[in-house]
Amino acid sequence: MLCCQFPEALEGCDGAFTIESSRVTFGRGCLLEAGPRLRALGCNRVALITDRFVGNLPFAERVLTSLKAAGLDVVRFDEVEIEPTDCSLELAARFAWESKVNGFLSLGGGSVIDTCKAANLLSSYPAALEYYVNAPVGHGHAVPGPLKPHIACPTTSGTGSEVTGIAVFDHTRLHAKTAIAAKELRPTEALIDPDVTASLPAAVVVASGLDVLCHAVESFTARPFSRRLRASPAFARPMSQGANPWSDIGCKEALGLCRDYLVRAASDPTDAEAREAMLWAATLAGIAFGNAGVHLPHAMAYAIAGIAHETHYKPPGYPTTHAFVPHGVSVVLSAPAVVRRTASADPARHLKVAELLGADVRSVKLEDAGEVLAQRLISLMRRLATPNGTAGVGATDVHLPSLVTGTLAQTRLLANAPIVVDEGELSTLFNAGLSCW
Repeated sequence: MLCCQFPEALEGCDGAFTIESSRVTFGRGCLLEAGPRLRALGCNRVALITDRFVGNLPFAERVLTSLKAAGLDVVRFDEVEIEPTDCSLELAARFAWESKVNGFLSLGGGSVIDTCKAANLLSSYPAALEYYVNAPVGHGHAVPGPLKPHIACPTTSGTGSEVTGIAVFDHTRLHAKTAIAAKELRPTEALIDPDVTASLPAAVVVASGLDVLCHAVESFTARPFSRRLRASPAFARPMSQGANPWSDIGCKEALGLCRDYLVRAASDPTDAEAREAMLWAATLAGIAFGNAGVHLPHAMAYAIAGIAHETHYKPPGYPTTHAFVPHGVSVVLSAPAVVRRTASADPARHLKVAELLGADVRSVKLEDAGEVLAQRLISLMRRLATPNGTAGVGATDVHLPSLVTGTLAQTRLLANAPIVVDEGELSTLFNAGLSCW
């Protein structure tokens, strides 16, 4: 047996795992370090990437002051879209290219950070976006070399994008989410300042917190690293390596924090302890899934987000009027149905997740692990007034074929699932996920 009770590698599978992350600074007031840190990285002309809402908040001015006090020439791009699209990524990339910057600072949620990653990539190594996008949606070409320094400053407590090499966006032609995934996209540093969470609307806290929750659930229950094929050469193993002893540490702590603080953080914007705890949970889960990877709920979420143009779902509490399903919401909608099915691959791990989320598992049989975990997730969803399954965001039986097709394209995520799924299996899961309770 390997460390932490992971099974020995099967023939042709990997017997090792790699730990990677951005450099992380966490604590109140650390945003003021932005200027000196970028200067220390050799930057003199920096792109500040944000959105119009965040860009008008007081802490944005403090960041700008820090950059200028360090003698940096700053150009600002604040046209990031909530749930970015291929078009909005290309717009940011064109801005970065024309501005001739040699460093980046992203200030915002996952949409902002992901947009900055793509702008850095496409302005450093110009090509059509599809050139780098994961296959089979895109061509999946490797990033040619290192990118320019990027300091990520998250303002929502959920995506973990500040410590991962993944940039997610909506593919407008396909009406589905997809991503670019490469270790080179991982920000150089992350400045994580809990002060920024005080201004978060409750709806954003809920959606981002559910994303944290699902990052931890999926990374902990992913296919073990020792059950994934060995890369060739071995040191070229992917970022999504499967569950491993390192990712387990972050997942367990993040799940406990979600149990204790998610509802509190969403219920009371003055609860600084709860909001700081959820930001720390996001960091831990981000580092975990940045090394282990997520699986079916995220794969299915990309397809769910893609039908918003048909269902016209507009989430309450968000500072926008266009139709979309917030990422964390789209992920959790299928999670109860998924864990009921994936528990057969490793009942003990699923039961451990349920326990970390507060379930009394002392008398629970292993064969009931999936149902117990599903009920814990549903309990949290109901307390947070989450839509009741995909029907709650407008999906019907009519959408099932397109949801399945959109999910089958997410091969990177499906390969990380603890079970093998096909078209029929996905159709069953989506049908079960139309309603959670």
